[in-house]
Amino acid sequence: MIDSQKRRRWPALGAAAGAVVLTVAGVGVAEAAAAPPALTFVAATNTVTAERYADGDDVYLYLDLGLHLIAGKDAFEVRAKRTGYDKPITATRQVVKNGKKTTVALPAGTVKDFTGLKDFTAFVVKDAKGKVVAQYKTPFCANSYSSGRTRRDAPATNPYPTRCGGENPFTLGAVWGIQAGWDSAVQDQPANQATLAKLKAGKYTVTATVDAKYQKMFGIPANRATAKVTMNVVDVKYDAKAVARSRTAAARESHTVTGHGLHHGEGDADRQVSSYLPEFRAAAARPWAQWKTVPAGPKPDLRSLPAWGISISEGVNEKTGKPDGKWYVNFGATVWNAGTSPLLVDGFRRTGTELMDAYQYFFDANGKQVGSRPAGTMEWDDREGHLHWHFTDFAQYNLLKADRKLAVRSGKEAFCLANTDAVDYTMKGAKWRPDNTDLSTSCGANTVVAVREVLDIGNGDTYSQDRPGQSFDITNLKNGTYYIQVLANPSKKLSELSTTNNSALRQIVIGGTAKKRTLTVPKVHGIAG
Repeated sequence: MIDSQKRRRWPALGAAAGAVVLTVAGVGVAEAAAAPPALTFVAATNTVTAERYADGDDVYLYLDLGLHLIAGKDAFEVRAKRTGYDKPITATRQVVKNGKKTTVALPAGTVKDFTGLKDFTAFVVKDAKGKVVAQYKTPFCANSYSSGRTRRDAPATNPYPTRCGGENPFTLGAVWGIQAGWDSAVQDQPANQATLAKLKAGKYTVTATVDAKYQKMFGIPANRATAKVTMNVVDVKYDAKAVARSRTAAARESHTVTGHGLHHGEGDADRQVSSYLPEFRAAAARPWAQWKTVPAGPKPDLRSLPAWGISISEGVNEKTGKPDGKWYVNFGATVWNAGTSPLLVDGFRRTGTELMDAYQYFFDANGKQVGSRPAGTMEWDDREGHLHWHFTDFAQYNLLKADRKLAVRSGKEAFCLANTDAVDYTMKGAKWRPDNTDLSTSCGANTVVAVREVLDIGNGDTYSQDRPGQSFDITNLKNGTYYIQVLANPSKKLSELSTTNNSALRQIVIGGTAKKRTLTVPKVHGIAG
């Protein structure tokens, strides 16, 4: 398969006061004299180049059409939520009427999942002769890594998330938004690469239009809902060695990108966000003894989600590369914070050792630190693919028999906290833009004397258990029904609002023969993930 590296799209800022170079149908979008519409669909440039890579029958066309939606004088905000996994997703839009924010319900069925507004933009690609050669639609969630303000009077900062959400099948709520006067890149790559595979090098015209339903729903004027771009497709030589180097470099960026989002995996986490963000720096010294009691007030609430992304695999001999006859159940496990305060744990190194004493810190409703208590330990993990500090009392993964008695315990017993998944950003106090979203920003190096690990409100920490020692070895287990247990705060060393929701079970059925084991995963709450 061909690898591609997604490029961040930085908005083009105008050189003249109060103007930007983004245009649509020849009309400038920053018009100081007239109030802008709620949303405007624009193309940053009239002509783009698209690189086409071919490796045998495998063809990849990388698009960056420079399409954006720009919010008007007020922010554009949509909130999607479900009250239960067996309930439909409902969505609302935050609007300003007579100077006051109000909530407007979107039509039932508008939001089907947490990846965005389905079929938001329609694309029609024509060749130089005017013949339609490709058509497709893409979703839109408004959140963007590369968002920027497009006019000089726009607010200085953007509060909205950088990720769409929905990476976890058990997501409960998402927030999608564009700050007033800011832009959000519009997804232009089709979900199915085969859609563009037949395009050869040459000149094409791409017309992108916001679906009429959304034009009406969000007040997008018809003359601001379509953008046309000339696309020059050029062939680029596929370099397998360069791709391999790119993959190696990506692995070293300390997080693994899966079909469900960013999750803990292999990586070289040799730095920590605390090196440049004050809010992630551990305290200068251990807390005083009188802080060991738990103060009243806000607390985190650790909740386990059912295991997901479950699969079965046969082990491989590292020396020969051949199957070794062992069988493993792989899974993703998420613990999230549904409380009223972030979970903040500082580790203080025992001089001359590779062990830290951990303390949980507490805050009042105004965010002022009011106390702390011992919370176990952190230990240095020097194994290849880890190389960071692990908190030892965060979670535990068990495989239980049908009678709920222990069958196998995962070898994963220590963790680095990171906000990998947006589980429910609609809840009060949710941190929409967490900084520690992967191992490189959370775990610290072996040269530090203190480490801070944080799990913010509304965010989850997912570990993908897909390696021997962490996944469940089922080689010697009998066929039958089992349960994967995700257990948060197993030693009860962390103080939280409730411990009644710390355990989640997911049923699996193991079958087959010793030479070919099989796995069946029944749906839970109607979710097959």
